[in-house]
Parts: sequence; C-alpha cells; structure tokens
Amino acid sequence: MTGAAAWAQSEYRLRAGDTLNVEVLEDPTLNRDVVVLPDGRFSFPLAGSVPAAGRTVDQVRASVTDALAGNFATAPTVFIGVRPAPPTPRAPAAPMAAQTISIYVMGEVQSGGAIEVKPGTTFLQALAQAGGVTPFAATRRIQLRRTDPRTMVQNVYPINYRAIMDGAQLPREIRLMDGDVILVPERRLFE
Repeated sequence: MTGAAAWAQSEYRLRAGDTLNVEVLEDPTLNRDVVVLPDGRFSFPLAGSVPAAGRTVDQVRASVTDALAGNFATAPTVFIGVRPAPPTPRAPAAPMAAQTISIYVMGEVQSGGAIEVKPGTTFLQALAQAGGVTPFAATRRIQLRRTDPRTMVQNVYPINYRAIMDGAQLPREIRLMDGDVILVPERRLFE
C-alpha cells in the first residue's frame, strides 16, 4: 500500500491551495509547511519564490534543491510531502498563467516537436510559434489531426495554407486543443 501511495503522490500535479511539508535534512531550521498560493508559487527561505502549480512533487523538490544548493557545501537532501487542498466549487484547478496545452508540429516546419501553448491558441499562431514552414513544405496539403477524447477516433482536417497566405479567409478560426497534431508534408516534385 505504501508503494501505491508513493506512486500516486509522485504523479500528483500540485495546485493552488495545496499544503507542502518541506524538510531539509542538512538544516532542520528550514523545515516548514508552505501553501501553494493562487499564483501557483510558494515562498521558501533561501530559495525564494518557487513555481509549484501544475508540477509534480519530484519537479518541485528538484527546484528547491537547486535553489538551496548554493547555501550548502553539497546539494541538500530535500523531502516534500503533500496535503492536497480540499476541492472547492468553481475554484480553478490552477492559475491561468500555469495552464497550457500540448500540441505537436511535425514535418516541414522550422522547429517541430511538442509545443506548450495557452488554451485558445489558433492554428496560425501555433504554426508561427514553430517558426513557420520551410521552403519544401506542401502548403496546400497541411493537416490538423485531432483525436476525440471520448471515442478515440482521429479526425483529419485539411488546411490550404497557400490560400491563406494569398488572402483567403478561414471559414472559422481554428482553436487548438490538447494533443492536436499539425502535419506539414514535404512538397512533391511538381507541386
């Protein structure tokens, strides 16, 4: 049971209102309980303001250890326990600044891979964040691939980026969702 509890705590994403019990083995005077504030951070002596909301306990422990390291001869040993905040009606799970979604951009773009963007980011904004398309991109055949989280069915939406560059209007603004994939294929020989 202890192993399952440790695994659950290591996967738990912290949120505003959670209470953290921070202990530093090398200096017990630093040991204390801290609360994750509405901005997603908490203050800790010698470490300053530490981001916590949306992160795991291990990520926060690493941040505190790094921040304290300059005050000790060797990196300190930090332990963090969590007492989750009770759920409150209509309370946001995390502050707006910490909320992001993951999208993926592949193919003929300047900087592909996973990109963290704010909810509400549009297709064109994400493409710009990936550095735009390369000269080898098939700009008439770009695809937005979206998987329905309920049915796990993937839908493919073709986008003619060339027409947009020439002044065409999209029928509606395409707002990205978590897990969306933008695929920019390579241009064919006479395309």
